[in-house]
Amino acid sequence: MVLTVRVPDDDVSTPPVPRPGDPTPPARDEPTAGSGGEAVGDDIRLLGRLLGDVVREQAGDEVFELVESVRRAAVRGRRTGSSSVDELESMLRDRPIEQVLHVVRAFDWLSLLANTAEDVHVERRRRHHLAAGSAPRPGSLAATVRDLLDGGADPGAIAALLGEIEVSPVITAHPTEVRRKTVLDVLSDISDLLDALDDLAEGDRRRDDVHRRLAVRVLTLWQTAILRLSKLRVGDEISDALRYYEASLFETIPALGADVERLAAELLDHPDIDSTGIVTMGSWIGGDRDGNPFVTAEVLRAAVDRQALTALGHHLAELRRLSVELSMSQRLVTPTTELTALAESSGHDSPFRADEPYRRALRGMYARLHAFAVDVLGDVADELAAEPPRVVRDRYPDLDALGADLGIVADSLRSHGADDLVEVSIEPVRRELRVFGAHLCGLDMRQNSAVHADVVADLLRGAGVCDDYAGLDEDARREILSAELRGPRLLRTPAASYSERTLGELAVLDEAAGAVDRLGSRAIPHYVISMATAVSDVLEVCVLLKEVGVLRVAGDGSSTSCALDVVPLFETIDDLSGSADTLRDLLRHPTYAHVVASRGGLQEVMIGYSDSNKDGGYLASQWNLFAAQAALVDVAEAEGVRLRLFHGRGGTVGRGGGPAYQAILAQPPGSVDRSIRVTEQGEMVAAKYAQPALARRNLETLVAATVAASRRSHGDATSERHRSAMSELAASAHDAYRSLVYGDERFVDFFRQITPTDEIASLNVGSRPASRTASRAIEDLRAIPWVFGWTQCRLMIPAWYGAGSAFEGFASANPGGADVLSEMYRTWPFFRTITENMGMVLAKADIEIGRRYAHALVTDDAARDDIFGRIEHEHTLTRRWHARITGSDDPLSDNPLLARSLRNRYPYLDPLHVVQIDLLRRHREASERAGARDGTSGDTGGADDHDVTAAGERDLVQRGIQLTINAIATGIRNSG
Repeated sequence: MVLTVRVPDDDVSTPPVPRPGDPTPPARDEPTAGSGGEAVGDDIRLLGRLLGDVVREQAGDEVFELVESVRRAAVRGRRTGSSSVDELESMLRDRPIEQVLHVVRAFDWLSLLANTAEDVHVERRRRHHLAAGSAPRPGSLAATVRDLLDGGADPGAIAALLGEIEVSPVITAHPTEVRRKTVLDVLSDISDLLDALDDLAEGDRRRDDVHRRLAVRVLTLWQTAILRLSKLRVGDEISDALRYYEASLFETIPALGADVERLAAELLDHPDIDSTGIVTMGSWIGGDRDGNPFVTAEVLRAAVDRQALTALGHHLAELRRLSVELSMSQRLVTPTTELTALAESSGHDSPFRADEPYRRALRGMYARLHAFAVDVLGDVADELAAEPPRVVRDRYPDLDALGADLGIVADSLRSHGADDLVEVSIEPVRRELRVFGAHLCGLDMRQNSAVHADVVADLLRGAGVCDDYAGLDEDARREILSAELRGPRLLRTPAASYSERTLGELAVLDEAAGAVDRLGSRAIPHYVISMATAVSDVLEVCVLLKEVGVLRVAGDGSSTSCALDVVPLFETIDDLSGSADTLRDLLRHPTYAHVVASRGGLQEVMIGYSDSNKDGGYLASQWNLFAAQAALVDVAEAEGVRLRLFHGRGGTVGRGGGPAYQAILAQPPGSVDRSIRVTEQGEMVAAKYAQPALARRNLETLVAATVAASRRSHGDATSERHRSAMSELAASAHDAYRSLVYGDERFVDFFRQITPTDEIASLNVGSRPASRTASRAIEDLRAIPWVFGWTQCRLMIPAWYGAGSAFEGFASANPGGADVLSEMYRTWPFFRTITENMGMVLAKADIEIGRRYAHALVTDDAARDDIFGRIEHEHTLTRRWHARITGSDDPLSDNPLLARSLRNRYPYLDPLHVVQIDLLRRHREASERAGARDGTSGDTGGADDHDVTAAGERDLVQRGIQLTINAIATGIRNSG
């Protein structure tokens, strides 16, 4: 079995081909034969051949021949332009379910192995590029700085900017990572082996050994279950996220900061900048309570402790390494007086180390850090992955004191000519201490505004302040909340009786306050308010933070300070439209103004891409996000406050995904002001941080784009004509989208039937429920399964529906409208970016595959023909107008590599869709029969031995559905 797929991850930071006047974006490398030794095609063919051998050996000749026959038929159909789906259906129909599952697993592993080879190839080309001494990679920080210098920017101004840049990726636990950690670990081994193969010349006998080891790893994959046996718990999600620190982040982030400082010294002649904090990681896992009942006070405590265990365990390991490495003898060198004193006070008096002051000093430092860790970790200190100290010392008061001692070590080494050793061994550890501290990363808290309102109402009622807070209007709510924030009095009282929700929320807040006390304010730096719509939503959180001591009010009410940022999240189209007015009122609130002042005059605002898209469709969402940012910038400037925007983006275009570099540059001028925060979700976390090279490329791209965007002057230079046109397009697209999704009562059943959304909920990929409530309404469904479902049936309407009608209507209503759209594409980065991102999705969408799902699975013929007919018509319109606007019939004309890759990958998706449709049909028909017998709907129980729903067969069908969901997500490299 030979696979010839070549597909890059189009959602990792790799934007399209630039046009004149654009900042230089990261290039999309074309694979060339022999580039980097083993070309990507060679690697993929090798892995495909090894997998074929395993399938034949493990599953037998009959299964191998079936897989090969299916593959050949699928390839033949796609290459000749005639659908092979009918042939595939006949080949797979009536096959034993066990054989069908083998086919699905084979194509799933093929896709994963191809993805792995492609990722290796990207890094391989980067290394060859550097080894050849070529110019800086386009989109790298060095290239960005050179572009700015060539454009006349002042070197001092660029250096100052580099010292102020703050980029913060925030890892979230959204359930779109369908791959198991076990599988990712094996794929990492395969990546390393492909790299090793690249270093060996043809004819080298060691290549045979690498091939054998690759075969073993492929065999391991085949004998490993693709799916998890049980649903992930929050603790599992915490563990999954923490593994990326040892995998890449401990190494990459400090090194990137050091490289920025070197670049400033070499290119800008400014060696004095400090870029330690240029990248800081964040997390929502264990702190995000919005719709997740499993995030409790105990879970938040566990998340904080696990992060601290990871950070402190790493720091201890580094000190242990240094205590072994720094073997200098004072018989040969003369340490400084300060270093000698550090060694003498270490308590380490072994006669074997009497002449090794550095080792003695570091053993004492290790003991003090260990004591610090035991103290702050409390009951979980036993889980610390570090050997006990050999001496007993008092704890460090904080990690700054440890950093100062490492400074003594560094100065002493320099005093006897060991400067290079300092740069290689000591400075990276000092940087790690400053970057990761004892907390590792900031754990954000998040909760829905409606929950805050309920808890505050309960507290006010218990304190005798207000019996019906929920019945008050906005002005009355503000008045009561403001009164509570003007003095130090607390609402909580032991005499009152509170609801279970109130007690749970207060317990979480108490735990967060304790984490701040133990580990500092960096441990819990932000509180995000979901569905924020009014000033009272923010003031409610301030009242709750006051209850636990995180927000403090002076006794006379003259000042207010807060230990964390309070961050309103605007998500729906209406909320985005009103966000600037809400922010203006908030910043003018007297008490809240003190809160902002205590945070250094900075206000963070989060904007949600996913829910705004589900609410109003792609074009309306994108334009309202852009317009909201521009308006928020204007408000912040008028009020004298610095604004930091937090972008809640997903991995897919329908949830704000797409190439990060272009996305940042497409933001309104002034909205990227030296800092940016962005969520990293689902499968994108592994795609970006599984290996040091991937992490470095992604983080450097984010930094470079933030630098370039921050240099742009404030004020939107977009012409009023273009802004007016975009407003008209967004309104028209919004109406078309809402008419389809929310204007037809039959749509809910159509969506639930044409997509495997209900079956996705059974996948063991995340702890959070797929819906916010038990309702089947689209409004209550989370954005992630919404996008995931449409991706599976290849219609992908969240990322394009409504655009075609909008373009058509605009051109019809405005003479020369088509030319205006083309002009907007050529000259406006925002419009060009959303159009090109839409093109990526249109290239992945397949209306014929979608038609198969509709005809096989939608039971209401009239609804199917009507709704699918509208989708098909809109798809035709959108493709036509995308071609007219961009000047190319190919939606990927700017990215020929991706276009060719997708064409080659489609044949391997076709059989998976055929199997998924058949299994969904069988599963649902059996459920209906069982439900009819039992007098229920959708219950799969009650089958007899002669029914396809007999226990064993039923379980295999359900497993097959789950496997196809996983495999299709893998093949497309997108889930939700």
